[in-house]
Amino acid sequence: MIKHIALALTLAVAPLSSFAAQFIEGKHFTVVSDKAPSSEPKLTEFYSFYCGNCFNMEKMYMADIKANLNKQVAFDSKHVDFANTEINTEVMRSLAVIQSLKNQKPLTDAMFKVIQGENGEKHDHSAPGHKHEEPIKSRDDIKAVFAKFGVDSAQYDKVADSKETDAKLALWRTQQREFKVQSVPSFIVNDKYQINMGSIRTLGELIDLMNYLALEHK
Repeated sequence: MIKHIALALTLAVAPLSSFAAQFIEGKHFTVVSDKAPSSEPKLTEFYSFYCGNCFNMEKMYMADIKANLNKQVAFDSKHVDFANTEINTEVMRSLAVIQSLKNQKPLTDAMFKVIQGENGEKHDHSAPGHKHEEPIKSRDDIKAVFAKFGVDSAQYDKVADSKETDAKLALWRTQQREFKVQSVPSFIVNDKYQINMGSIRTLGELIDLMNYLALEHK
């Protein structure tokens, strides 16, 4: 079952401070690796197409986050594997395929919507008596989504079954364990610091913390 994280308060766009706030280890962020930070500043989002909070993050906040990250900070996204099932692996592969293409944003949105509905209504598991039919049951279902964006079956299979994609999924799973990712969306900075989303009050504070950890925190 996908584990979700609830934000302490609804994220709202707030002016970015010109200097880092007093961010505290153990409150605003946690050290999740004994290794040295990555040599280059980076922000990694771990998420799942099955996660309603991830869908909301993508729709409402990710554009602002990416636009306001310091230009030195590289951004990457990775799909978690909480379920460890055949279809979950296929859905993970779909993100790897998306990342090999140019039209990443429309395809990412399409995968969220086909799995969760336009507004996440297909995956509101908290609703009393909620029942739903899984819209993605096989790779063919995924390929039908990609076909609407001009990706034919052969092209999809070539990328999905490549050694590069296998290596990417193996890395995602390894880092999910290494960074102790237990809920999504989760943000890891410099392969060492995990942001404690429950402590964040505004979008501006979140972006400040991301930039601070990536560029200033030692």
